[in-house]
Amino acid sequence: MTHLQFPAELQQRAEQHGPITIGLAGAGQMGTDLVVQVALMTGMRIGAIAEVRPQSAIDAALLAGHERADIVQAGSATDIDRAIEAGKIAVTEDLKALATAGRIDVVIDATGNPNSGTLLALEVIRNGKHIVMLNVEADITIGRFLHEEARKAGVVYTGAAGDEPACALELIGFARTLGFGIVAAGKGKNNPLRIDAVPAAYEKEAAERNMNARMLVEFVDGSKTAVEMVAIANATGLVPDVPGMHGPAAGRDELADVLCPREDGGILNRKGVVDYSIGKGVAPGVFCVIETKHPRVLERMSDLKVGKGPYFTLFRPYHLTSLEVPLSAAHAVIYKRADLEPLDRPVAEAVAVAKRDLGAGDTLGMIGETDYRGFAMTWEDARRAGAVPLGLAERAKVLRPLKTGEFLTYENCVPDDSMIITQIRKRLDQADGRFASNAA
Repeated sequence: MTHLQFPAELQQRAEQHGPITIGLAGAGQMGTDLVVQVALMTGMRIGAIAEVRPQSAIDAALLAGHERADIVQAGSATDIDRAIEAGKIAVTEDLKALATAGRIDVVIDATGNPNSGTLLALEVIRNGKHIVMLNVEADITIGRFLHEEARKAGVVYTGAAGDEPACALELIGFARTLGFGIVAAGKGKNNPLRIDAVPAAYEKEAAERNMNARMLVEFVDGSKTAVEMVAIANATGLVPDVPGMHGPAAGRDELADVLCPREDGGILNRKGVVDYSIGKGVAPGVFCVIETKHPRVLERMSDLKVGKGPYFTLFRPYHLTSLEVPLSAAHAVIYKRADLEPLDRPVAEAVAVAKRDLGAGDTLGMIGETDYRGFAMTWEDARRAGAVPLGLAERAKVLRPLKTGEFLTYENCVPDDSMIITQIRKRLDQADGRFASNAA
């Protein structure tokens, strides 16, 4: 499949079966982008939008060019199906109705909440539909479980095209197919790193960028970078080289000289790692540092101006985030193919670190707020530390006072067992035989 052929395939599919009909959960910044982009594409349509603030979904559809008369409220799956059959877009507050509507082919989760995303994915899979997870926070926490449930149901569970993990995986897969060794892969960090960032300090910038301040802070404080690098790790087997990763200030042309082994002048303790750069010219791109031992290939790579060797950087200078996500929906429906899926056994973990001093009895807020931030490390290191996964930190209760920078662990913090994501993760950890004894 090439990009030149793909519009024709979408058109052909639409002529034979009708357009691919997407159910979208969430109409925030990412969801709105999706609604607009799908309206510009051949052979695809938004059939329904689930959003707790219905006006946000209506505004997104209007922005995409739909007439107000073609946007209808729907309280049930039957209402959604009726709207789709009439060529309209249904707006609902009911995630279950979205998941069960028969006229929807594939659902995209753009809720941004790990527990809500888990509930939605399970319902979508139970109803025989493909699920595209723009919700990377849920994926890194229990993605392997959701992937297995989807496999058993005969549907596709996939990460989203356009997000950095899937974009990086394109480069990694390309390099591995050609027989290159993978030294390091990752992304350029898009926002200056400030680990103590809180939403109150970013309200103005968030408003200017049409973002939620909490979501912006998740990017600024490094949580999103940790989440994305762990997603790459758990889809490829690459691992963080050191807890927290290196995050060097390596520019685009310096990546291959910096993200390489120490014995060759770089900073890595080993090959086969995930990392990020804050250097000039890397963001908003993704990269893959590769190596080859064969002199003929080294000669050709140098001749083709890829680099001087022995390490070379493959680079994609952009990722279109939510604008590319519809491609994953199409790949799932037409090819039954995932763009990003977790391995059966994780190799990395994003854990929670106190962003401020926390007191006994505190109940923790959401990712990107004031209580904690994400931090990437190997799966083994996280297990040894008894660290609480980032996706389980929301609504967790602090058992003893914590200082800024301390890990949230199962000894000092209790995740909320009423959340389905906590329940599933506990079962996974128990099955691994690695669950901390005091958390069982």
